Amino acid sequence: MIDPKPVDFRGGSLDDLRAFPLAARREAGHQLDQVQHGQDPDDWKPMNTIGQGVREIRIRDAAGAFRIIYVAKLADAIHVLHCFRKKTAKTRKADLDLAVMRFRELRKELGP
Repeated sequence: MIDPKPVDFRGGSLDDLRAFPLAARREAGHQLDQVQHGQDPDDWKPMNTIGQGVREIRIRDAAGAFRIIYVAKLADAIHVLHCFRKKTAKTRKADLDLAVMRFRELRKELGP
């Protein structure tokens, strides 16, 4: 068994996650725990438009659709770039732009 990687919440992503309804928050915690232990989340897709290795966890419950955009391929931690409630079929440009900005900042911090 591998040691779980720490989770690094970028910007206001932890506050955004805490604003999810209880059931979605619990599911998000479960999915992030799987990622910490080297497993894939139950429902995810690659987000290559944001950056290489960026993925999106997809959560659906009675309260709606929720997303967690993260990077797990870096050795030091799971970096959560953005958490949000999805209100339309297409992800809003503002949500994508925020994740792109946080990914760029992360890459600058970590260097080449």
